[in-house]
Amino acid sequence: MTGTVFDIGYQSYTGQREGQSRGRKAVFKNGLRTALGLGRSAQAKALPWFFIGILAAIALVMALIAGAAERLGGPGAAEKMNLPSHSDYNGIASIIMWVFAAAVGPELLCRDRRDGVINLYLVRPLTGSDYVASRWAAFFAVMTAAAWLPQIILFLGLSMGDPKPIDYLARHWLDIPRFLTAGLAMAAYATTLALLVASFTSRRAYASVFLVGLFVITAPFTVGLAREIGGAAGQWISMFNLTSIPVHVNDLIFGERSEVTDETPASLLPAWVLVGWYFAWVLVPGAVLWARYRRLTP
Repeated sequence: MTGTVFDIGYQSYTGQREGQSRGRKAVFKNGLRTALGLGRSAQAKALPWFFIGILAAIALVMALIAGAAERLGGPGAAEKMNLPSHSDYNGIASIIMWVFAAAVGPELLCRDRRDGVINLYLVRPLTGSDYVASRWAAFFAVMTAAAWLPQIILFLGLSMGDPKPIDYLARHWLDIPRFLTAGLAMAAYATTLALLVASFTSRRAYASVFLVGLFVITAPFTVGLAREIGGAAGQWISMFNLTSIPVHVNDLIFGERSEVTDETPASLLPAWVLVGWYFAWVLVPGAVLWARYRRLTP
């Protein structure tokens, strides 16, 4: 009996073995690409970049209007006319950010479970906690960029539209750390809730519809009921308007109410209540999301 041995070039790996850290980076990088549609079809790219474009366009229009007011009415005209500011922008953008998270966020979790790809991740030196933390960090980075980019455009537009840009920077430089902090708060909130809902289904459409439904139902229902009841009970009922929760934190950061929350009963509650309520809606859903994945095995 005879046989033939073929050398097909298999060699032992001699490079550096990076273990879990390499796996986390790979899942994080893949999450970024998935959320932004990079390396995928034009249809996959259209949705995330559409929302990012809308957010940037709103900021650009606001900057152009304020700049025109400053040029025509003189320094301080925009403030005298009570044109929308950085705080107001976040109030407007909170709705778009919520829909953005609802439409794009579930893609990071649902498809992996539906196609069984998550089992391939977990045969490597990765745990369920590594996987979900990397996915969360990837989508949080995308949402943070979506929150920061328009604010940067708005700030640059307002400063360049002012007759004396240097004086504007001297007066408003504190807006920079404020809108950066507010953007982080909005991104963490939207990211956590979107991924939590996505963890309960393998169908992205179901998660997206449920999240948008929460907005459609809670916003008008809680506002109308809170105004009807009034008093302290009305204030607490209005706290369940999910899109306003991070906006109240935004108002506290900027020290003024945005146009979105100006007449919201919940805005009359103490600052520590509004901040505590925000963290409850970030930390508790985040803990549930982690618990659902930490014991996951292939």
